[in-house]
Amino acid sequence: MSDFKVIENILIGHQNDYRILVEKYQEQIFRICIGYIHNEDDANDLTQETFIKAFNNLSSFKFKSSFSTWVYRIAVNICLNHLRKRKVNILDRIENSLDSLTSKTTMRVTDYSNPEEILITEEHRKVIFNEIDKLSDKQKTAFILSKYDELPQKEIAKIMQITEGAVESLIQRAKNNLQKRLSKVLKQDKQVIMKMILIC
Repeated sequence: MSDFKVIENILIGHQNDYRILVEKYQEQIFRICIGYIHNEDDANDLTQETFIKAFNNLSSFKFKSSFSTWVYRIAVNICLNHLRKRKVNILDRIENSLDSLTSKTTMRVTDYSNPEEILITEEHRKVIFNEIDKLSDKQKTAFILSKYDELPQKEIAKIMQITEGAVESLIQRAKNNLQKRLSKVLKQDKQVIMKMILIC
């Protein structure tokens, strides 16, 4: 059953069908949320909030874009609003959650056999998340949707309601900014920095 058909069924009274959409997109929405928040419990809460808001506003869905584009946009806005309201430093947010991050966002510490190297890796991850948090909202959104949810630029453009060229530019600027800032902080070559960003 297509997403549009499911939505039509919900709107005529079959509200239990909403679970079909939740089950289909829950993992993707969670990845977006954890890309912003870096804390599994908070990401789960924001994922739930996203689907609640989407359900409550389903009657306003215009069937002009895909449901995924629409619900991704809701998730992005909820995450950005969450960060603005709390204004909590990213280091505080992830201090107690390094071990609880999903495999998608957890750095591959199994690649390192030395316990000291694992500790250094976790410190690097804190710094990387801190710098991601400092990106502008647009750069952060494009980067997270590309990195954490691995969405194509065409889909990101629809979610952000900008051109694909603008998305490509935002992602590149985000990467350049991260490379520049992190190379100073971590004293590493820019190529090494990019590899660290991609596996964190």
